[in-house]
Amino acid sequence: MDQDQIFLEYVIKAIVNNPDDVKVTRTVDERGVLLVLDINPSDMGYVIGRQGQTARSVRTLLKIVGAKNNARVNLKINEPEGGRGPRHMAAPVAVNNDDVDTSAVDLNI
Repeated sequence: MDQDQIFLEYVIKAIVNNPDDVKVTRTVDERGVLLVLDINPSDMGYVIGRQGQTARSVRTLLKIVGAKNNARVNLKINEPEGGRGPRHMAAPVAVNNDDVDTSAVDLNI
């Protein structure tokens, strides 16, 4: 295994509750190194963090490891089935169009 792959596995296994489910696949192409991370669905929140902050930090650290080895390293986090809970959207508000004055935006075409 290469240093970037070992580093990523070490960091992610320290963060998650199911370290045995962490799997990192490394591929190299003309654009650089791509590390693909597979984790347990219940650990997705730990890896992503609030507003993506943890994932962003891991990506930054990987870029530093890559720069040390003259390689461009990118991270793709595979979203496992059931990784995200249901999205809650605001309930639609019923609007009675008879009460709304649209004269300011009506176009006479």
